[in-house]
Amino acid sequence: MNYEDRKIVGIIASNVEPSVALNVIGHLAISIGKYSDVEIMGKKVITDSSGIDHLGISKFPFIITKVKSGKLKTTIDLAKGNPNLLVADYPKEMLDTRTDEELVSAVSKKENDKLEYLGAVIYGNTKDVDEITGKFQLWRID
Repeated sequence: MNYEDRKIVGIIASNVEPSVALNVIGHLAISIGKYSDVEIMGKKVITDSSGIDHLGISKFPFIITKVKSGKLKTTIDLAKGNPNLLVADYPKEMLDTRTDEELVSAVSKKENDKLEYLGAVIYGNTKDVDEITGKFQLWRID
């Protein structure tokens, strides 16, 4: 599989502080890595010339973007409607709860249209991902 065949795009709501944004992307990256196909990873271990092993990373591009929170919600819904895409989302309840049990309880009590999202990560064929995220601004600390 070619490096450009698939893509990973992280999306942060533009009103999220940088320290929170890093937390959001960290959690979402773990989720995408865990639940994606085996193709997402490059070589499992890379050994340097000193004999020290380093864990491999994704073999596909991982780009971080930002959008307004309303656009983020629409993007998540659109991406989840495509069965070829894997979508991990980060509702605000993840910051408001301490344990997984509390998170499950808080999210399960809300309708989807009442959830406020701070971020998402979308993984899939580059064409499908670009159709949804291709015009988003790159995220940077302003």
